[in-house]
Amino acid sequence: MTLDVSVIIPALNVAHHLPKTLAACTGARETLVVDGGSFDETVARAVQNGARVVISPRGRGIQLQRGALQARGQWLLFLHADTVLSEAWREAVRAFIGEPANRERAATFQFALDDPGPRARRLERGVAWRVRALGLAYGDQGLLVHRAFYHALGGFPAWPLMEDVELVRRIGRRRLTVLPAFAHTSAERWQRDGWYRRSGRNLGCLALYFLGVPPRLLAKLYGR
Repeated sequence: MTLDVSVIIPALNVAHHLPKTLAACTGARETLVVDGGSFDETVARAVQNGARVVISPRGRGIQLQRGALQARGQWLLFLHADTVLSEAWREAVRAFIGEPANRERAATFQFALDDPGPRARRLERGVAWRVRALGLAYGDQGLLVHRAFYHALGGFPAWPLMEDVELVRRIGRRRLTVLPAFAHTSAERWQRDGWYRRSGRNLGCLALYFLGVPPRLLAKLYGR
């Protein structure tokens, strides 16, 4: 049975990641790849793998906004282009959306990295603690929300960074469920930038965000 879910994936030059990500989305009503001006094969790979392509100005917050407006499903599943859902996602989502009370809640997946090393396991444990204690799930864990609840929350802000944290803060820890399925995210960025350096930069940007530093300035500091 097809799930009444629109998977929304913001994309920019991610052709090498898309095939695996899209293959794992089978079972959703539709998959939208919202392209922000890629100059590689992103759009072609999206079409080849059955996704509907939406063209958008560049900027993850803007792209997520555009995808939500174009989506046809009653439930919206926002997913990063380098994140592959485990097989258990369909049954977990089916159970969640089958409960009427969850129309005013949201759900995310358990964070995992596609790296076999101990540093990846430590980072996964840290993310699990952050979500459990603070209710802060980032976009690389996916976010499932009913479209009416999404719009009532005001949707994603048109920010280049921290748009996921802002929306999750509006949802609140008590209205966020962690589903019994994994979102396997590429460890490529940590492997390239260094595990401690990248994690430290992420924490630094989060701290500055809570101190009120504008997201556009954070994006410059982050290197986006």
